Amino acid sequence: MKVLSWNGPKQMDIEERPIPKLAKDEVLVKVDVAGICGSEIEGFLGHNSLRVPPLIMGHEFSGHLESLGEEVNGVTKGTKVVVNPLLTCGNCKQCIRGNETQCENRQIIGIHRSGAFAEYVAVPASAVVEVPERVDSYAATLSEPLACCFRAVRRAMAVHTVPNVLIFGAGAIGLLSALVAKELGASKIIVADINEARLQTLKEIGIEHTLNNDKDDFELELEKITGYKGIDVLIDAVGFLPTRSQAAKVINPGGVIMNIGLGVNETPLPINDFIRNEITVMGSFCYSGQDFQDAVQLLVNGKVTPGGWTEVRRLEDGQQSFMDLIEGKVKNSKIFLDLNK
Repeated sequence: MKVLSWNGPKQMDIEERPIPKLAKDEVLVKVDVAGICGSEIEGFLGHNSLRVPPLIMGHEFSGHLESLGEEVNGVTKGTKVVVNPLLTCGNCKQCIRGNETQCENRQIIGIHRSGAFAEYVAVPASAVVEVPERVDSYAATLSEPLACCFRAVRRAMAVHTVPNVLIFGAGAIGLLSALVAKELGASKIIVADINEARLQTLKEIGIEHTLNNDKDDFELELEKITGYKGIDVLIDAVGFLPTRSQAAKVINPGGVIMNIGLGVNETPLPINDFIRNEITVMGSFCYSGQDFQDAVQLLVNGKVTPGGWTEVRRLEDGQQSFMDLIEGKVKNSKIFLDLNK
């Protein structure tokens, strides 16, 4: 089978590999579409210690069941599926407590085992989620990043009624967070970024309020949009010092700052201000099984679609796609690699 193998910093190669052999509890998925995740860009650059070359990345994907392990029941060959790439043990202290996102032995397809930048991928049957054949394969491939956003935004909005929501980052996670916030009943949604091309893309798909947070009048323009109500919920899908500092300045007393972006680790923050103003600072990493199912349902119901903000390339264009992403040459927020092209 044809694969896109990451063989070192800035080095993706098309190679031929054997089709994976199945364990008794696994299924073989013929991959239709795989999405490129922002975290994989860090891996591509060699900045992520969890990813060790040679590695077939790819944890956002949809496809069809090609074959089943001998002990697999309840699914049918040929069924259209997406895959929850977060594999948990079910036996550790965190899993027993019901905190599966923090499983002490968690593995992720495309990081700890071969992923979907390949014509075929073997996955545990328990990770498969069936989707109707009518669901667009590109839309279905958004299940994983949408699940990340659904969990984060749902938790951030839980204590505020019809809040104004500010989102830092016009990439796929920021954009999907905006769509989820709308679905969950936000009043006004503002997306801020320093990439004007991406902000324009968001306007074209119906995100009414976009701002460049690198401009001197950012806070003034934000106040014009939000008025007296201000910002009760802030989603930081970037995670660098400028956005974390701005978040602390613009959030309402009693507001929630939800951190998704893993830009940098250590950041100086005004903790005393957070205490005095009773600011809730949260973090969100991945999703529960229910979050994943809820995200799939949003896609099945057509509440979130890939139209207008994604683009499609071939697997053979993988190396160039990653280079274009790190060099800022991609206007759209998401690149899909179509394995059938």
